[in-house]
Amino acid sequence: MTVTRFLSAFRLWALAVVTVPLLAGAIAQPAAAAPFAAYVMDARTGQPVYRQNSDTRLHPASLTKMMTLYMAFTAIERGQVRLDSRFTISSKAANEPPSKLGLRAGQQIELRYLIRAAAIKSANDAATAIGEGLAGSEEAFTQQMTQMARALGMNNSQFRNAHGLTREGHYSTAHDMSVLGRHLFYDFPQYYNLFSRRSADAGVAQVASTNRRFLDDYAGADGIKTGYTRAAGFNLTASAQRGNKRLIATVFGGTSTAHRNQVMAGLLDASFPRIADRVREVRPQRPRMLVQTTTRRAQVAASPAATQPEPQRMVLAASPAPQARPAEAASLVAVAAPAIPAAPVPDLTEALRQAGAVPEAPAAPKGALALASSQRPRLRPGSAAPTAVAAAPAAEAETAVTASLAAPVLAASSRPRPSPRRSTASAASTAAVVADAAPAEAPVAAPAAASEAGLGLLSSPAPRPRSETVILAAMGEGDLGNPEALEIVSRPADSGRSFGVSVGIYPSQSQAERELLSMALQDGAILGNARRHVADTRRGFNAQFVNLNKGQAELACERLRSRSRECSVIGR
Repeated sequence: MTVTRFLSAFRLWALAVVTVPLLAGAIAQPAAAAPFAAYVMDARTGQPVYRQNSDTRLHPASLTKMMTLYMAFTAIERGQVRLDSRFTISSKAANEPPSKLGLRAGQQIELRYLIRAAAIKSANDAATAIGEGLAGSEEAFTQQMTQMARALGMNNSQFRNAHGLTREGHYSTAHDMSVLGRHLFYDFPQYYNLFSRRSADAGVAQVASTNRRFLDDYAGADGIKTGYTRAAGFNLTASAQRGNKRLIATVFGGTSTAHRNQVMAGLLDASFPRIADRVREVRPQRPRMLVQTTTRRAQVAASPAATQPEPQRMVLAASPAPQARPAEAASLVAVAAPAIPAAPVPDLTEALRQAGAVPEAPAAPKGALALASSQRPRLRPGSAAPTAVAAAPAAEAETAVTASLAAPVLAASSRPRPSPRRSTASAASTAAVVADAAPAEAPVAAPAAASEAGLGLLSSPAPRPRSETVILAAMGEGDLGNPEALEIVSRPADSGRSFGVSVGIYPSQSQAERELLSMALQDGAILGNARRHVADTRRGFNAQFVNLNKGQAELACERLRSRSRECSVIGR
């Protein structure tokens, strides 16, 4: 009876260890070979819900493969490798202890099968092959793993191998592994379903999941990874969803698979009621990858002509002679012009005397300069026309000067037409000049109306009728035919803009569109007139800004990376 009561009391105490302390904020550590630690977070916000020894550095065991897979997914997304890339198995990878896929040294296998074996079966040889294939050696790969851990905020993690077997200096914490599990869920949703598979084809064999018991027993569980070594105990990082709520939790130091699963189920059951049903989702920031860039500068060797001065002569090339000023040109022409031979001078004085009864004027002195001929100025409005008697002295003086100098020139050239409106005296003088210049023709008589009014119009040809033809464009002489048909060459509005930038892959189109809209509002000055576009790919919905040229796309990516945003240049 005493033994029965003792067993009943022990069972009640064990149940209290698992359930009651969860509500009080602490959990008793069961007897185990490794220290116990636990951490539960709200996956939507990253806020802690429960913690116990969450920052204690412990052996993570095969939870290490979560970071190995994260590195592989990152390399695929950046285009360094592909799922069908074939990796050669080294002797080191082939000789890893179990659990293993059974790979042979020198064997070649696709990366997709190595990922399945590492994620589902937790194969150590597959994990080592992934690390060596991505970085060239396991040492280089573990350095990259540690650097990635720092970029993700896992400040208490350090890695010495890709599979997680116990090694000095290889450690992590329950908090850090929960953070890593959250990044796997949000950063690579296209690969996350791999952690919920019960079995998969690994190329050389069909493998079964090490986490299938917890996936089958706990409703809503969909991952993530188990781990076990003697020094670490039984570890598990799990993710589960109920309605709008999602939790990610990690347990270190379980005594067995059943105990580990039972503790994890108790932690999740106690934590779901403690978080709100609807909260604002805060996605984790993608790690900013530091890329070392090399700037090349062109150096040109100095030539002797550039470093040693050499006297040079300036030679003025032949050029046209400068144009002379108008006054100087007139004088030069007067000097250079050949003398005009004298011609018989008609009796201009007699003709003028007969036309206007002009008295004889004294002859101009020889060699005197006088104005040969010019138009008379117009009369002021309202002034009376001068009479023939008043104009006689002026005509007489003009005749005296013109007779000496203008007669030879007028004999060799045609006279200009007189102004339409002239006074009576001027008309008479003009008639006399015309009669003198063309004696064979009949003298022109002024109209009677003109003589009475003092002003008149000389006879002139009637103006030509205005043409009704409208000249649209001037053409060259002889180019009167129809012009040849023009070939119109056009190009699309986005010609030369066949580049864009990719800012991430999302599980749904609505999420990708929301992210594009948010970035356009925040970084509109960087993206300019880029057009938002969501591409449906096998990995998910790729959010892109397109309609950029190459230079604009590269500049936009550099500026986005400087703001800790993921970005890659794409060409269409």
